[in-house]
Amino acid sequence: MQALLIERLRDVLLLKGIVWEEKKMMGGITFMVDGKMCFGTLKGGLLCRISPEEREALLKQNGAEIIHQGGREMKGYVHVQSYGLETAHELNFWVDKCLEFNPLAKAKKKK
Repeated sequence: MQALLIERLRDVLLLKGIVWEEKKMMGGITFMVDGKMCFGTLKGGLLCRISPEEREALLKQNGAEIIHQGGREMKGYVHVQSYGLETAHELNFWVDKCLEFNPLAKAKKKK
């Protein structure tokens, strides 16, 4: 299941002409755009880095849910269950939201 989602994500990025890197993180694959985490696979779904201001509205989308790390909500992220990514339209919607926010996202400082 996760391998199929990874392939679908690669295909979407290729079609959009986006250059990316992949890193193993949190038990899945994280897609980095311009050196910043854009989205990644997590628990069979998609971890999306999105605008914190849009999060509440995006949580109304099919399969979207709040994600927690260390007992705290991750405000600039949503997790989308696999059933919310079944169609190309749904997957493209989430990839577009992540790519839209990516230029505004802060890169993690390198150690």
